[in-house]
Amino acid sequence: MTHPRHSETTAGRRPLALVYRGPASSPGCPEAVAGLLSSGPWNLDVRFTGPNEALPLSAETLSRALLYAQPGGGTLASAYRRLRRRRREIRDFVRDGGRYLGFCLGGYLAGATPGFGLLPGDTDQYISSPGATVHDESDTLLTVTWKGRPRTVFFQDGPLFVLDERADATVLATYDNGAAAALVTRFERGRVAVTGPHPEATTDWYTDHGLPVHHTLDLAMDLVEAVMEE
Repeated sequence: MTHPRHSETTAGRRPLALVYRGPASSPGCPEAVAGLLSSGPWNLDVRFTGPNEALPLSAETLSRALLYAQPGGGTLASAYRRLRRRRREIRDFVRDGGRYLGFCLGGYLAGATPGFGLLPGDTDQYISSPGATVHDESDTLLTVTWKGRPRTVFFQDGPLFVLDERADATVLATYDNGAAAALVTRFERGRVAVTGPHPEATTDWYTDHGLPVHHTLDLAMDLVEAVMEE
């Protein structure tokens, strides 16, 4: 049987991409992700989903989508309390061929302690890891190695990713201490792409915090390309 998310594409309608916006995100984060998805070459119908949006986050809404994006936000514990009732629906969505895209908090939520359990491993706090060069939760700049090239990206207490020994995952970027900063992996029939830093950050994120602007949208698009692959 053809899944609804694929039938919409083949029928000529644009694939639906859902971006969470609500109490488990921070102002500006969902909008930056939506802008990224709308500006790329993927021809997506980008809509917000959440408790106060026209499209509620539910199994029915997810069944119509190709991609679900979880943007940055506050603390993991608070966000998971608000989203834990949607854990099964999100897992089923990805298991059935959907794409999960997680930025910062969305990366933490892809883990297991707590989280949606979409990764072949778990997440941890980069700023608390051995060899970390950033040690507090303030908004700052950080250099990662993305596909072999050093790039400076916006960062605010993002996760690192701890992979199981035999994990089938492609690490796209590493922190300066060698820990995984961005990766793509499979979850059953679906795909998951997550990043600890914020390559989707818009110019105002930098200027609002007195930081020099770095243009990293190409990295964010690289992440989306990775999760959109078949």
